[in-house]
Amino acid sequence: MSEAQGGDPAEFAGRMLRTMNEAALALMVSVGHRTGLFDVMAAMPAATSAEIASRASLDERYVREWLAVMTTGRIVEHDGAAGSYSLPAGHAACLTRAAGMDNLAAGMQYIGLMALVEDQIVDCFRHGGGVPYSAFPRFQAVMAEDSGAVRDATLIDVTLPLVPGMTDRLREGIEVADVGCGSGHAVNLMAEAFPRSRFAGFDFSGAGIAAARQEARLKGLANARFEERDAAGLGEAGRFDFITTFDAVHDQARPDLVLAAIADALRPGGVYLCVDTAASSKLAENLDHPLGPFLYTVSCMHCMTVSLADGGMGLGTMWGEQTARAMLAEAGFTSVEAAHLDGDFVNSYIIATKT
Repeated sequence: MSEAQGGDPAEFAGRMLRTMNEAALALMVSVGHRTGLFDVMAAMPAATSAEIASRASLDERYVREWLAVMTTGRIVEHDGAAGSYSLPAGHAACLTRAAGMDNLAAGMQYIGLMALVEDQIVDCFRHGGGVPYSAFPRFQAVMAEDSGAVRDATLIDVTLPLVPGMTDRLREGIEVADVGCGSGHAVNLMAEAFPRSRFAGFDFSGAGIAAARQEARLKGLANARFEERDAAGLGEAGRFDFITTFDAVHDQARPDLVLAAIADALRPGGVYLCVDTAASSKLAENLDHPLGPFLYTVSCMHCMTVSLADGGMGLGTMWGEQTARAMLAEAGFTSVEAAHLDGDFVNSYIIATKT
């Protein structure tokens, strides 16, 4: 292979070795998050593996091997003479639950989730079809944790004000729905913040709806309700003033029908806020996307395949703003505008209205 055709082979081989190391490290960062090891270490001075394991109530031998990964991965610092390990404060700021939406360790859980279905995805490459949502047993919980931190930090004070006048309308009292609500956290946050408005959450996941109702009960919310329902068949004509979706359109079997159902469910003058992946519909325009390889992988190994498994369109995670605009217009929306937040390269905030 000449340099003009694909660069230096030795340099590329080095890159592949780094990729192998980083992929392995991602899995173990997920383990550190799930076991609470990062949280424990952030609250401790330099300590031995036995001391860390004891504080975390975990098996020392496994903790010691995990610490070896974290040390060689330059995430944890190790004093060989003292046999101690420490998590630098700058690293803890990106890896602990205390970091909130800045906790990158939580997102590493998606790597393990996708690895679970690799054999099935390979079979789909050969025979078509898809891998059903049921093959991802922890997806609902991981998604709820990941998005929950973001909603806690931004939904009320940052995201909703992107829709002109919406915060005032919510304070006065309107009818609101969240379609594909998952575990319902966004609905419950809005219901708590705007007690004069009435909120409905719809999702096809029984487990998600159960979790949403439980949270609403714990918060004592009388203005939030949840129903297990297919988003493509809401059957709520002219019912709502404001409808939201949060990363819930692109993995639907029939996103076209979902968008049409949302348009039908809005009253005249109603507003739809679609928060979804920030990307272009053209691959060539996504080459410098900070999460391009990751998001296309999530698409192939989850969002696209769960749609195809249900006989759907397989729109994919990176459907992009151009496709979103075209589909919203086809669904009956007369005005479509997109907003973006500085520093947020993951989400686009599309505001659509109908007359």
